[in-house]
Amino acid sequence: MAFKVQVGPPQIAIHQAMTVLVTEPSGQIHWPGDKGLYFFDTRLISAWSVYANGAEWDLLNGGAVNYDSARIFLTNQAFLTEDGPVPRQTLAFGLSRVIDQGMHEDLDITNHGQKPVRFNLEIALRSDFADVFDVKAKRDIRRGHIKSDWSEARQTLCTTYCNADFSRSVAIIIGESDSHAVFANGRLSFEVNLPPGGAWHCCLLYDFADGKKVYHAPKECAMYAESSPQAKAHRDWRQTVLKLRTGNEEFYRFFHQAIDDMASLRLPLTGTDHMVFLPAAGLPWFVAPFGRDSLIVSLQNILVYPEFARGSLEILGRWQSKERDDFRDAEPGKIMHELRYGELAHFKLIPHTPYYGTADATPLYLITLHAAWRATGDHALLEKYLPNAEAALAWIDNDGDRDGDGFQEYQTRSPVGYENMAWKDAGDSMTYPDGTPVRGPKALCELQGYVYDARVRMAEVFDALGRADRAAEQRRKAAILFEQFNEAFWDEESGFYAYMLDGEKHKVMTVASNPGHLLWSGIVPADRAARVVARLMAPDMNSGWGIRTLSSEHPAYNPYSYQNGSVWPHDNSLIVLGFRRYGFAAEAAQIARDISEAASHFLLHQLPELYSGVARDGANFPVQYLGANVPQAWAAGSCFALLQAMLGIQQDAPNDRLYVDPHLPEWLPDVTLLDLRVGRRHLDIRFRRDGEKTVWEVLRGDAGVVAYRSSVAAREALTGV
Repeated sequence: MAFKVQVGPPQIAIHQAMTVLVTEPSGQIHWPGDKGLYFFDTRLISAWSVYANGAEWDLLNGGAVNYDSARIFLTNQAFLTEDGPVPRQTLAFGLSRVIDQGMHEDLDITNHGQKPVRFNLEIALRSDFADVFDVKAKRDIRRGHIKSDWSEARQTLCTTYCNADFSRSVAIIIGESDSHAVFANGRLSFEVNLPPGGAWHCCLLYDFADGKKVYHAPKECAMYAESSPQAKAHRDWRQTVLKLRTGNEEFYRFFHQAIDDMASLRLPLTGTDHMVFLPAAGLPWFVAPFGRDSLIVSLQNILVYPEFARGSLEILGRWQSKERDDFRDAEPGKIMHELRYGELAHFKLIPHTPYYGTADATPLYLITLHAAWRATGDHALLEKYLPNAEAALAWIDNDGDRDGDGFQEYQTRSPVGYENMAWKDAGDSMTYPDGTPVRGPKALCELQGYVYDARVRMAEVFDALGRADRAAEQRRKAAILFEQFNEAFWDEESGFYAYMLDGEKHKVMTVASNPGHLLWSGIVPADRAARVVARLMAPDMNSGWGIRTLSSEHPAYNPYSYQNGSVWPHDNSLIVLGFRRYGFAAEAAQIARDISEAASHFLLHQLPELYSGVARDGANFPVQYLGANVPQAWAAGSCFALLQAMLGIQQDAPNDRLYVDPHLPEWLPDVTLLDLRVGRRHLDIRFRRDGEKTVWEVLRGDAGVVAYRSSVAAREALTGV
């Protein structure tokens, strides 16, 4: 049994849609701190503690039982009552919570002693209505006014925050209860009177309001959560997604936990089919629409649930910029980075309304449009989002290329903008070989690859739309970029690509993981691919738990940093897809194995956003990164991309075909995919090793739809090189 790694400090985090609850393992919220009950980026509950006659309760066990529910078991410390002392561990206290719109909280106490017990159960509450950005920055700033009203008759405590036209409120309603509640000194109090073996129950219903709409708590107690409409919708979703069987229990658990993680990060979309969702980025701090994250996750999930791509195209298309706004780094045709809903965003004190500080989301939007069409065969998708695609291409040609040299560069124009606007967005993530910060504007290598990929894919899209002229134009621009890029970014001596060009167009030869994305994009000439693969697999880059973000030989290397030597599963998944596109099946399988084994060391086989780049030595385990989001969407999605790479699956629903090029390694000798969708078809396919080869059998569906085509041939057919 693998040693299990806890990610981050112990806590319980549950959520549903835009509501997030982060507590101590005991279910309590201690202030000051960053825990609390958050609703649309505002903290509604900033402190929550429970006492028996003023005495604290002791934690037995607590944890999330689903992404939207938690269960905590407490017992009493010794405390005094007017009837005499109550020995420790006499009382069992169960605390259960379920989030759906609002939150339902169950309090259950049982007397396991041989004498009656009478005491006051007190819940101390505080609401600070802090913006999530203030909480993360540890700023305690009160901009508006808070008012609390207690209604004895309605047994309701309502606390409201107002700042001009911004309002949030939380109403705590005493539901079914064995005692009447009173409120004083910031505490709800209940008299609990229990005979030996007696039980006491109370429901607290937390309703939220944003000034326009009230979000009601579920009325049913937590024990009935599995029969709720929300639980049924989750089961329906589980029946819709791709399913997997395999004799490798490690990968089986990895896959099924990734499915659960993706279920937990679905954001429902108003005005769309009830099964179309936008993937949020991660818990607890990034439950919000994100451009880059949602698009990459959609691409990773294209085999599993192509409706994520539909959701991303819809929402990001709605928010595509139509004007220049330097404060938000917005330009016409640009796809957004992040949208927030709190007080700071409402008053435009931060640029996230939305913020457009990302250079890669726009080409990724085009790549996702093509992938969604190839997966679903839905021609109407192309017609619906063609205006968005044309605007995105115009941005790439104009504002994306700041100096007109044919390359994509970025630099913020906002006084509060991001220094770095690619997936490595940490302020210290881009350095020269001597460790000093790179001077911008910066032309990152992978941005050029994404644009190249977007152009060749859009050429196929324009062909399908009968626009031969536009298709030819995109192929011509892609060919020019291919030549210019490989001339400007390649370094023959090292056999590797420059990390970026700096503001003076000098190559930055820092060895990082980013050139691995070039293989995924197909912009690498075939005769150079082996050298790129070898460089990424070298010991200074390959930690044994995955490829590092930065070479361990670099002066800025720190395995415990955010992006200067850590391992990001999603980064590795795109690199592995690139390995397969150039025929490096063994290397792809090796990295897939390393990531899968890393997942087995984390609790529940749940991959975090990132982990440290400490080298694997045969007697250690992946070392956590403090503060990593978990669950995190593109970490979970990496499992599906790794699977797609090993099976060499290429969707071609417009032509009613599914191409495969499977190379299962010894460690994963059999895989069966159930409900694999190709357009409107559903296929069950079994893949298994037969000696050194991998063979397949269609168990359900039309076997004539499935055919062999090498991953290399698929790349060459798309790119022409």
